[in-house]
Amino acid sequence: MPQYYEDKEEDGRACAGIREDFKACLLQHDCVVKEGKMPSQCLKEGHCRALQTTFFECKRSMLDTRSRFRGRKGY
Repeated sequence: MPQYYEDKEEDGRACAGIREDFKACLLQHDCVVKEGKMPSQCLKEGHCRALQTTFFECKRSMLDTRSRFRGRKGY
């Protein structure tokens, strides 16, 4: 779920909520924090896979011409 803060600037980009959650998941995962690996290495190992898939679907729906009727996927 997206985290809401009072003093946070609004991100007007598409898929901003998913992007923020995906970034937070990677940076707070034990793979990065305890093992000291790069987030890209943790992605290759399969961490935060559900958010990665959701982010991909949201970005792909931006290019889909049918999305003008259905709206973008994600939140």
